[in-house]
Amino acid sequence: MHAFRDDALGDHDAVGLAEAIRRGEVSAAEAARAAAERVRAVDARLNAVQLLIDAPEHATRADGPLAGVPTFVKDNTDYQGLPTGHGSTAFTPRAARRHAPFARQFLGTGVTVLGKTRMPEFGFSPTTEYEGADPVRNPWNTGFSAGGSSGGSAALVAAGAVPIAHANDGGGSIRIPAACCGLVGLKPTRGRVVANAQSRQLPIDIVSDGIVSRTVRDSAAFLAAAESYKRNPKLPPVGLVEGPSERRLRIGFLLDSPNGVRSDAATRAAVEQTAATLERLGHTLEPVAPDIDPSFTDDFLVFWGMLSFLLGVTGRTLGPDFDHRRMDALSRGLREDYLRNWRRTPGVLRRLKRTKVAYAAAFRGFDLLLSPVLAHTTPPLGHLSPTVPYATLVERILAYVAFTPVDNVVGTPSMSVPAASATDDGLPIGVMFSGRPGSERQLLEVAFELEAEQPFRRIQDL
Repeated sequence: MHAFRDDALGDHDAVGLAEAIRRGEVSAAEAARAAAERVRAVDARLNAVQLLIDAPEHATRADGPLAGVPTFVKDNTDYQGLPTGHGSTAFTPRAARRHAPFARQFLGTGVTVLGKTRMPEFGFSPTTEYEGADPVRNPWNTGFSAGGSSGGSAALVAAGAVPIAHANDGGGSIRIPAACCGLVGLKPTRGRVVANAQSRQLPIDIVSDGIVSRTVRDSAAFLAAAESYKRNPKLPPVGLVEGPSERRLRIGFLLDSPNGVRSDAATRAAVEQTAATLERLGHTLEPVAPDIDPSFTDDFLVFWGMLSFLLGVTGRTLGPDFDHRRMDALSRGLREDYLRNWRRTPGVLRRLKRTKVAYAAAFRGFDLLLSPVLAHTTPPLGHLSPTVPYATLVERILAYVAFTPVDNVVGTPSMSVPAASATDDGLPIGVMFSGRPGSERQLLEVAFELEAEQPFRRIQDL
């Protein structure tokens, strides 16, 4: 299902809509009203919105490259005046007193925020499902997951309700829903965009903020606008990437995860087809096998559990009525796992920090790496629900999210791009490009080239 119609938004992506607003063909307020109407038309089925601002008359002709583009903020990021619920029923969310640092950077691009999108509790799950509430549904097939944790944002963008939406990624949470919903999802290099307070307090900052979009140029325009707002002088500038490069690259590709998880047939075929397309375009593709420590998956699971434990300890900063016993079964299971394994924490952190050495070695002789985003195609709703017994659920998650977390631990940029092929159910499949720190320009250039060679499927054409 989708929301595309003949209104102020039309078929525009964010760049096209911002240009129309600058030319005076449509006003920011008209764009905001049209987006709000589209949201209301589809969200009764998609369940993607946590909060919709009733009267988007606050939309003005703001400054910035994306001035007037309607969008949403994910519900784990403070936006002044709106509650921040983190997808949890363990506390009563309070209205934020000020914008989070990234929210200010996001607004600095000129966008108009219409509300907040739903997410799984504290972003721990790769699907946006709940114990006692309706799941976020994939607009390509509403019986399937929209991914997580930025599933609400991805569902709205894929359905055409808004051109772009905020997403963030602590283990794949930009790239996973982008892959599930046929979108572009770029996780920037650590430090490329401003960090929120929670990220800076982690022993390893695994979280990066960004967006999900339907076109490569929207992701490129967002990153350039964010960089104009505040650039990290420790990283090479990206600037505005507007198309592919003439330079041909050496790209290493892998079909199975370094931790031994084998990809399913449809996913392997999507990566192989993408590799063949890149070779035809003149790039050099060679198999690569990153020598990641075999303990990586277990170590990341301990780190994941530590995050749940810390939330249980500090939860009253979110709301005075916070009760870790009201967290969902996945969050509670992760916390209990950590309480059994907490003594391993120093070794876990030491080994995870060393991952960057092995990962850097994988890039020797290569410019980028190509891989699946996920080890198998998008699952039906219920497969990864927090109502599944914890041991079974974790086993399923680790068999699914087998590629994305390494880039979070190392801090390298990584991007999900829609493949040319789809599943038998018509669902999108994503392929992932990863680069060295600061290599977002190369990622975007390759994505531009693929988009031109094999235009992304459009939900409105079904």
